[in-house]
Amino acid sequence: MKAIFKFAACSLFISFSHLNAQETEQIDHKDLNYKPRVINTTDLGADPDDKQSMVRQLVSANEFDIEGLIVSTGCWKKSQSNTDLLDDLVDAYAQAYPNLKVHAEGYPTPEYLKSISVMGQDEYGMGDVGNGKDSPGSDLIINSVDKDDPRPVWVMGWGGMNTAAQAIWKVKETRTKAEFEKFLSKLRLIDILGQGDSGAWIAKNFPEVFYIRATGVYGWAPSDDYLDKNIQNHGPLGAAYPDRKYATEGDTPAFMHVYPNGLNDPEQIDQGGWGGRFSFTKKEGIRSMSCVEKENETKYDPYYMYGNTSEGSEAIKRWSEAYNNDFAARMDWSITEEYSDANHHPIAILNGDKTKEILEFEATPSSSLKFSAEGSSDPDGDSLAYSWTFYDEPSSYDEAITIQNNYTSSANVTIPEDAAGKNIHIILEIKDDGEPGLYAYRRAIINVR
Repeated sequence: MKAIFKFAACSLFISFSHLNAQETEQIDHKDLNYKPRVINTTDLGADPDDKQSMVRQLVSANEFDIEGLIVSTGCWKKSQSNTDLLDDLVDAYAQAYPNLKVHAEGYPTPEYLKSISVMGQDEYGMGDVGNGKDSPGSDLIINSVDKDDPRPVWVMGWGGMNTAAQAIWKVKETRTKAEFEKFLSKLRLIDILGQGDSGAWIAKNFPEVFYIRATGVYGWAPSDDYLDKNIQNHGPLGAAYPDRKYATEGDTPAFMHVYPNGLNDPEQIDQGGWGGRFSFTKKEGIRSMSCVEKENETKYDPYYMYGNTSEGSEAIKRWSEAYNNDFAARMDWSITEEYSDANHHPIAILNGDKTKEILEFEATPSSSLKFSAEGSSDPDGDSLAYSWTFYDEPSSYDEAITIQNNYTSSANVTIPEDAAGKNIHIILEIKDDGEPGLYAYRRAIINVR
C-alpha cells in the first residue's frame, strides 16, 4: 500500500494539490480503515505461548479482518480432537467485548468469532494431506480466498501448515490451471519456526506462493514482571493469559507483521515493522524446529522461502515500548466501561495524508524535503511528541542522514549529494502523553534520482 509523490525536492511542502489525476484517484478511493485479512492456524495445547498470542490477537481484533481461527497440529502436538481451548479463549473475549467496543470500532462479535472457530487437520504433517483429508479449516481457507475481495489472505501457521497445504492440494485437484493460479496469487503464508513438513512441501511444489518462515521470534517479548503488572491481572482475558513455560508469545510476530499501524506495508517484507523484517532474497532450506525429523524436509530439497534479515528479533525489539504499551492499553480497555478512563491511540497525518499508506517521494541529490505532521491529533486531547528518524536497515542509502527539527511537527530532510539511485526511509513517530503512552506511525520513502 503506497502513494507516490513525484517531485524534485527543494525545501518544499507536498500537498494533495500537486498530485496528478491518477494519483488523486488512488488516494480518494483508499479505505482509511484498511484491515488485513488473516486466518490463524494454531496448535493450541502444545505450549502456553499459543494462548498468550491469542489473547493479544483477540484484544487487537478490531485492527484485522479475522476470517478464521483454526485449531490444527504441529510437531509438538501431533493430534487434535476439538476446539475446546479456543472456545475458552473466545468465551473470555465475550466477557471483555462490551468494554472493548466502547474504546474502538470494529471489534468482531463473540458470535462471529465462534462461527469461524473450527478444526483444521487433526493429524500431523503431510500424512494428513490428500484425498479424503478435507477439514472445516481447509474448507474455510478455500472459501475465504474465493471471496470477491481483492485483498490477499494471510494464513498464519502458529504450528504446522498442513491445513493450508490441504486447501492448496484440494484446489489444485479440482480446478483448472488458471483458477488454481488465481487462488495461489491471493495467498500469503507466514509460519513461525516451521513446525511440520508441509511448509517445505508447499514451497517446493508451488514456488510462486508468497511464503515467509519467521525464525527470529525469540528475545523480543515482554518480561514476566510486565505481564504480571499489565496483562494477567486484567479481567477475563488477563486470566486467560497463562504463565510462560518456554518462550513468551512465540507466535505473535506472525500477525504483528500485518498490524496496520502505518509503520510498514506487509507486502513489502523488507520494510520492517512490529513483526520483524524479512529479505526478498529467498533462502534455501530454512529448516523447521528440532521436533521435525530432518529427513521430513530434506526430501523436498531444494525449497526456498522468505526469511528474517540478519537483525533477527532485534528488528522487532526496536519497537518494544510501542507494542508493549499498545497491549497494556488494550487490556485496560477490556476492563474499563468509560471511554474517558483509558488511553487511546493518536492519529498521525503525513503531509496532509490521513491514511496509513506508505508514501513515496522523489528527490534529487543535495536538495531537501520538508515533511509535516500538521493535523495529527489525539482522541483524548493528550499532548503529542514528534520524532522523525532515518531507518537505515531497509534503506539502500546507508550513510548518515541529516534531519533538521526532528523533534517537532515539521522536519527537513537533507538529501546527501552521493545518494543518487538510492532510497531513504524516514519514520514519523508520534507518542501521546497518556498512560500508557501510545504511538502512531507514518513512513516516507524518498527515492533519489
